[in-house]
Amino acid sequence: MPVLQTLCRRPNVRGVLILMLTAAVAGSAATGDQPGPEGVRGAAAESRTAANPPVYRDHTNVMVVQDAAGTLSPVTTPAELALRRTHILAGMEQAMGPVPAESQRVPTEMQILWQEDTGRYLRQRISFAAEPGDRVPAWLLVPKPNDRKRAAVLCLHQTTAIGKAEPAGLGGLPNLHYAHELAIRGFVCLVPDYPSFGDYPWDFRTQGSHYASGSMKAIWNNMRAVDLLVSLPDVDGRRIGCIGHSLGGHNALFTAAFDTRIRAVVTSCGFTAFHHYYAGDLQGWTSDRYMPRIRDLYQNDPDQVPFDFYEVLGAVTPRSIFVNAPVGDANFDHTGVRKVIAEVERAFAVSGPVGEKLVARFPDCAHDFPPEVRDESYAWLQRQLEPPR
Repeated sequence: MPVLQTLCRRPNVRGVLILMLTAAVAGSAATGDQPGPEGVRGAAAESRTAANPPVYRDHTNVMVVQDAAGTLSPVTTPAELALRRTHILAGMEQAMGPVPAESQRVPTEMQILWQEDTGRYLRQRISFAAEPGDRVPAWLLVPKPNDRKRAAVLCLHQTTAIGKAEPAGLGGLPNLHYAHELAIRGFVCLVPDYPSFGDYPWDFRTQGSHYASGSMKAIWNNMRAVDLLVSLPDVDGRRIGCIGHSLGGHNALFTAAFDTRIRAVVTSCGFTAFHHYYAGDLQGWTSDRYMPRIRDLYQNDPDQVPFDFYEVLGAVTPRSIFVNAPVGDANFDHTGVRKVIAEVERAFAVSGPVGEKLVARFPDCAHDFPPEVRDESYAWLQRQLEPPR
């Protein structure tokens, strides 16, 4: 077993062995070996495994791993990168709150409330259970003919009052109708509302008082959405992707970081390095919908926040990432995106040639998802979600 051999040559082996083995198990889910709900259970468990995670002072460097004594060592193997990932997830949980306990994973019990045949796909208005006492409204788009198991994409909307209706092609900006366009291309698409948008009224301080952040509530809902997708007879559970713009763009990354069943992520206008977000003023990340701890515990200071997007993308590796980062985006400065991409390329290289595993496009436009980039991302998703050989 090469992982064990590598471990045995390193100091403090007893302190990291369990973490490494847990990460290796989660990695098998990333390759499609465990498409069912057990894959996400492993992802949640590994983030909790690091009960006392190391404190990293530099969140721009994914390519070091810290041991219990505080010694930093270079990341040179997939096993070391998997261990680093457990530390990244722990840092994210410090800012977002913990992933909910398994007792929250009730049966999804999908309900079809209404449906219509669009000609190219079946559009179903549904809801599913995310946790005791809470159901998530969503659109489910199932391509025709219904003659085989297909790849599926979790489609997350931007900040818009109509929520899920925009990606589903039922309103909003035509450039953000990506669920509708992907369903036409043959993907099963699940399009949930983010809490407090669309048909999903949600008070983060009352209904969501058991969460430290709206971000973690959304992550949990999205993980439950993947639970639903892999249970559907129309879906090949080994071929799950995620796409989102703006609010949906960073939530696609957050969800993929925690849920290794997601094999490929398209993030549009979804992030920049924290120091490049409005010159390091993180107030925009601190509402109840996001992460209040960034304000209350970390004083909106990028140097104090226990994670950064270098690490978020690093936690998704070696799974695939497509980035749309317009040069005119006033929210997410492309300069910071380029720095993140340069660092994450090094993480991808640990597992072999980067190739199409990491793709970034910087179109000359504002906060938008232009047609040529969308079309490229759809073709890329098709290749990344081909049936495993």
